[in-house]
Amino acid sequence: MRVRRLSRPPRFVSWASVGGYEESRGPLGEKLDFVDKTDTFGQKTWELAEGEMGRCALNMALTKAGLSHDRLELLVAGDLQNQCVASSLGAGSFGIPFLGVYGACSTCTESLLILSVMLSEGCATLGAAATTSHNSAAERQFRTPVEYGAQRAPSAQWTATAGGAFILSSDYGIISCERKGSVELSEVAVGKIIDGATADGSNMGGAMAFAAADTILSYFEETGNDPAMFDHIVTGDLGRVGSDILRHILGEKLPKAVSRHTDCGLLLYDSEIQDVHSGASGCGTSASVLAAHFLPALERGDLSDILFLSTGALMSPSSVLQGRNISAVAPLIRLTHRDNEKTEREEPSNE
Repeated sequence: MRVRRLSRPPRFVSWASVGGYEESRGPLGEKLDFVDKTDTFGQKTWELAEGEMGRCALNMALTKAGLSHDRLELLVAGDLQNQCVASSLGAGSFGIPFLGVYGACSTCTESLLILSVMLSEGCATLGAAATTSHNSAAERQFRTPVEYGAQRAPSAQWTATAGGAFILSSDYGIISCERKGSVELSEVAVGKIIDGATADGSNMGGAMAFAAADTILSYFEETGNDPAMFDHIVTGDLGRVGSDILRHILGEKLPKAVSRHTDCGLLLYDSEIQDVHSGASGCGTSASVLAAHFLPALERGDLSDILFLSTGALMSPSSVLQGRNISAVAPLIRLTHRDNEKTEREEPSNE
């Protein structure tokens, strides 16, 4: 793995989060920008509902920034449906140049990584990334329809009906001067495909833990950074089982990182009152938690520096029939608070 420091680190102009009924009941429910407790988002099918989720999130992010959609030069988006149809259905009306990506539950970080590199290299100045997942659409695609009532294993996770949209720019002047702080995406690393050591589709968190560990250990080995530099090392949706495995690995190989670790799959729901078993999963998990929780804290300066890794189990309805272990991947981005009053329109530092 190679860690790349971006030559012109883009900054977040705005962001927005959406969720459904279960997400509204969780610890972050009041922080979500829009919630539909029917989970339908005004549509006739769950698949169309997920497309509408992405459209709503992007619309809200644009409104927050005071921008028209025709200002966007690029949209990088993905979801859990076959061929990323939710993203294309949701984004089709905008008429924005579109890249559809699929990294399973790592899609949020993958989208932001691709967009930030393109902005840094001058391929565009202003772009957006969006990621969604829908419980009822994903469950019947990867497992069984919710109404089937199949019993879930204790290691299973609850696919989030959630999503997030993010607008980034390499032109810092676009960010409102009234905001004292902003968030910079300064480093990226593309994770490797790692054998998850299990073929159990109900234990995706366990399968993804090894990819998360590989990315985290590789990052600190390559950069020489100390884990104590970071407020958090955030994984996407390992849930309880995967987080336990990751902490065990880090405890043996990089003990300083253990206390910094937190997981979006454990933040979205309250396991005491919600029957989500091992926690949240689905690519909308990390997208919604990033937009509702971590980015606002970074902008305010409550957090100064985090590593963010969405984790993805690279499986499909076809792959589970092949009798192989589940593979996983964990791309990484570094998010840093910047003081707008000190850095307004300045070139990024080389520190």
